[in-house]
Amino acid sequence: MKISYDSEIEALYIRLVEGKHQCRTLQLTDEIALNFGENELLVGIEILDATEVLGAGSVPNVVLDISLMVV
Repeated sequence: MKISYDSEIEALYIRLVEGKHQCRTLQLTDEIALNFGENELLVGIEILDATEVLGAGSVPNVVLDISLMVV
């Protein structure tokens, strides 16, 4: 996972899967979009106006739950 932030355009991107992927985008709100790759794999999350959405000067409470399925 890689998190990048561009302060000039107030954009935060959370990349969950490395590499190049052809994605379709699901727009949740005007500020939040999900990028899905092949087989509906969630590749990344984009947050525009990040300081407004997440709160300027505060650290959001983030819970990362990764479940692995063994076939």
